[in-house]
Amino acid sequence: MEATTILPVLKKKLAFLSGGKDRRSGLILTIPLCTEQTSMEELSTTLDYLLGIPSEKCKARGFTVIVDGRKSQWNIVKTVVLMLQNVIPAEVSLVCVVKPDEFWDKKVTHFCFWKEKDRLGFEVILVSANKLTRYIEPCQLTDEFGGSLTYDHLDWVNKRLVFEKFTKESTSLLDELTVINENEKGCQADKERSLESNILPSFDPETVLQTGHELLSELQQRRFNGSEGGGGGGGTTWSPMDDELLAQPQVIKLLDSLREQYTKYQEVCRQRSKRSQLEEIQTKVMQVVNWLEGPGTDQLRTQWGIGDSIRASQALQQKHEEIESQHSEWFAVYVELNQQIAALLSAGDEEDLMELKTLQQQLSDVCYRQASQLEFRQNVLQSAHEFHMTAQDLSQQLDGLLGMLCADVAPADGAAIQQTLKHLEEKLKSVEGALQSLREKGQVLLDQMSTQTSFSYGKDVTIENKENIDHIHSVTEDMQLRKQRCEDMVDVRRLKMLQMVQLFKCEEDASQAVEWLGELLDALLKTHIRLGDDAQETKVLLEKHKKFVDVAQSTYDYGRQLLQATVVLCQSLRCTTRSSGDTLPRLNRVWKQFTVTSDERQHRLEMASAFHTAAEKILRASPESAEMMVDLETYEELDAMGKSLLDRLTVPVIFPDGSEQFFGSPGDMASSAESIRDRMKLVEEKRFLQEEAEQRLDDDALEAGPRET
Repeated sequence: MEATTILPVLKKKLAFLSGGKDRRSGLILTIPLCTEQTSMEELSTTLDYLLGIPSEKCKARGFTVIVDGRKSQWNIVKTVVLMLQNVIPAEVSLVCVVKPDEFWDKKVTHFCFWKEKDRLGFEVILVSANKLTRYIEPCQLTDEFGGSLTYDHLDWVNKRLVFEKFTKESTSLLDELTVINENEKGCQADKERSLESNILPSFDPETVLQTGHELLSELQQRRFNGSEGGGGGGGTTWSPMDDELLAQPQVIKLLDSLREQYTKYQEVCRQRSKRSQLEEIQTKVMQVVNWLEGPGTDQLRTQWGIGDSIRASQALQQKHEEIESQHSEWFAVYVELNQQIAALLSAGDEEDLMELKTLQQQLSDVCYRQASQLEFRQNVLQSAHEFHMTAQDLSQQLDGLLGMLCADVAPADGAAIQQTLKHLEEKLKSVEGALQSLREKGQVLLDQMSTQTSFSYGKDVTIENKENIDHIHSVTEDMQLRKQRCEDMVDVRRLKMLQMVQLFKCEEDASQAVEWLGELLDALLKTHIRLGDDAQETKVLLEKHKKFVDVAQSTYDYGRQLLQATVVLCQSLRCTTRSSGDTLPRLNRVWKQFTVTSDERQHRLEMASAFHTAAEKILRASPESAEMMVDLETYEELDAMGKSLLDRLTVPVIFPDGSEQFFGSPGDMASSAESIRDRMKLVEEKRFLQEEAEQRLDDDALEAGPRET
């Protein structure tokens, strides 16, 4: 009988083996009656199941049955005791009926169990719960009878289910593994056996073994705890599934047998897996080899062009990527197969090593050869794409350079021309670099095509590359010719732009000369004012004025030369719309104004020099000596000269266009006039002194005459 078939009945706890023992080491069977009507049929079933658990040796020591009637009626207790006679009469040595205090006293007189001992086959005693320890040790009684033995019925039922499940599954699994292992021995020499011989067990051996080990661990732990409790200790857990009840020895025996058969079965599975894997590898290897040698090689044979443009090369690359994608699927299979073969080689039998190595070598040779061809083709296409990219970039650069060279040059100034010229040189340098790069990439592509290898197993396949080679040479030569034409045009444009730079420079310098001449004129009018306080200072000012005029003359001549060069450059550049503009009239106008002003300054300085020279001569004369006296005519001339100079200072400079300009400010002119007036005043005083001296001389002469007479 299995626990699973009567599980609902077992869970009712109509009877149980708590693990406790009486003083004769007999097991204690407890029947806890309740207030509800107890089914005798279910109780009988429960007892049958429980009594089937202990060993014969254990049964021989007899059972002590505790019938707990404290919550039940006497007639039920009586029925249960009588039923024990039919269920387990030989195994029962003592029946302890736990009665409620002073409840059954009158009824007991009607039926004395001790009088029926011979007929029942066992002794029956009525006892109160607190006096049960007279017959059984407290440590062997559960807590409902005042003992210290712990018992969990649901836990016991669950563990019993596990034990029976393990026993059933392990027994069935042992039979199946034995059959499988025996059948495998007869099929080892049969290489052509059918797949039907690969029988699989109904249960997972690992799971069953795991369950058995856990169950054994639990049983061993309970036995250890029980041995401690059996010595009279209290508070320990006890289960009937110990070595005396055949649980632990049976589990150990089943585990040992199961491990032995499972080890053999694992070897059988390993051999099966190895044979199956080897056959699968052989099939897949031939699939990979046949595809790579067939459709894969045919695909590569048809791809040999490099295209004549970026778009064409991209289309070829896309087609090649599709081919690579198809190959990658087979290469993935190759990698997987190679790993599987390597694993089999590391753990394979001697008889399989040669076959595996042959398969591995064949697969590797085909895959590596095909992969090298794919890589070679990819490199050629990549080089072709780079060549076309460089050619297109160079063509665009040449178009841009030609556009610059064909456009009219109309720069605003020399700086713009220099910037344009620099940009032109940079463009040309970039074109030269791009052309050099095109030559290098073309040579790389030619070298790759010249080292073309075979596409299948040592058989050289000649691929016609003449069209590709001619295309590369044609593109390179065409770009070289276009670049040479642009270089020639750049040389012409460079010369023209340099002349334009020179033209702008001449115009700029001519304008600068006009500005300088204007600044000299402005300085002459505003700062060249002094006429000197004496003849020596005036002489120095005259020398400085001459040098100043020489500087202005050089500036004017420089401007004239620049304007003449401008005319020549315009004629060379054929710039009919460009001339010196208003620079030459401005230069001539400023120069005429400067000439008039410098002449006026020269004339005033000369008048001042003559005035100071005459004045100093008069001032040096002694009025006491007749020989050193100055005649009156000289004084009059000096006075006229001074007045003329003063009048000149008040007159403005009149330019050829009729405009007027004074030297300096009115204050400056007043200062110069005051200096002349002071000198004229000194001369006048000198004249007065001389007249007094002459008067005295005349008076002295008159006095001397009468005395002589």
